[in-house]
Amino acid sequence: MWLFYTLALLVVLQSLLSLRGGVRYLAFFRRELEAKRPLYMPPASVVVPCRGMDQGLRQNFVALFRQHYPAYELIFVSDSEDDIALGVAEDVRRSFDGESVARVRFVFAGRATEGGQKVHNLLAALEEASPDSEVFVFVDTDARPRPDWLRSLVAPLADASVGAATGYRWFLPVAGGFATHLRSVWNASVASALGADGRRNFCWGGSTAVRRETLEKLDMKRRWRGTLSDDYALTRALHEANLPIRFVPACLTASLEDCTFRGLLEFTTRQIKITRVYAPHLWRLVLVSNLLFVVVFYGGILLAAARAATGRAFAWPLAIVGTIFLLGVWKAFFRLRAVALVLEDQHARLRAGLWAQLLLWPLTAAVFLYNALAAARSRRIRWRGITYELKSPTETEIIGTNTESEMG
Repeated sequence: MWLFYTLALLVVLQSLLSLRGGVRYLAFFRRELEAKRPLYMPPASVVVPCRGMDQGLRQNFVALFRQHYPAYELIFVSDSEDDIALGVAEDVRRSFDGESVARVRFVFAGRATEGGQKVHNLLAALEEASPDSEVFVFVDTDARPRPDWLRSLVAPLADASVGAATGYRWFLPVAGGFATHLRSVWNASVASALGADGRRNFCWGGSTAVRRETLEKLDMKRRWRGTLSDDYALTRALHEANLPIRFVPACLTASLEDCTFRGLLEFTTRQIKITRVYAPHLWRLVLVSNLLFVVVFYGGILLAAARAATGRAFAWPLAIVGTIFLLGVWKAFFRLRAVALVLEDQHARLRAGLWAQLLLWPLTAAVFLYNALAAARSRRIRWRGITYELKSPTETEIIGTNTESEMG
């Protein structure tokens, strides 16, 4: 029992620190959303790498055309001109003809032969970007940004000492389902890792802005070649150059889509496999911290049940598990309060997922542990219908390509 109580003390302390982080997260959102935003809106190129259909893709593209920004171009780039996503983009472009200030161009990058297809597409788009653009912005096709997203994301770059500005995704269910809600809760724990400390933040490739001169100074075109993860490579380059990454709460972006349980495991395991290759210290942290939690939380439940079944005292193990659970509920509550400040037009969906955010978070520890163990066994992933072997941060082997691309 002494071993259980020792480990339990560590988890309780971890939970208290996590709760403090949730309080700070809410305070940070309030402070940043009330702060005056610099009027910095230089010409910008918004790069949209495409491959296949996403749920709600048309509405996501419509949101990009409705940005409150004086001069920007949208560059839709794919490996093939037959990509169905480009057809949707062209249809949306026609519907906004004369109504949107966005200039639009389509780029066909061809199939990648080394590195990830998305990175290959980004490099092709940068070659075609307007020479007048002072800022490059990268956005994923599953994101549905607010009308002030582009202005908010670019504004921190008014300070030339800022390396990049980033947002993050928040999964919202459409039809719902247990797996869909569980993925949202899993992803929420990653979202709350971003905050005020620009030296510890990371770029999310689905919503990142960076100055052209910064990309050139970092020599990102060279750094991206052979890589799979555009955001991890950019994050590493910025950290090495001692350039902070500003997290912009106003750019927390809704991703409205559902998934199956298989899709949940594929998505989450892919993220952790990429993490193992590009940030092995974070992968080790995920493995150890979630192993500790699973042993204490679920082990505590089993211990209490076993002691109760044999007529022995079980109050202490049960009280410890209950305390850990309640601390996590409060953390989730503060995090959700913060998110609600930004996703004002999604309050109905947030309320529909309230039960999941408050109750399912212990299950995400088991998912994280599964992800970390799977990442220890293999570096092979499937992403948008392409199978990759992640050999190193700078070497990615393309194993095969499917004609039908997958979500995520």
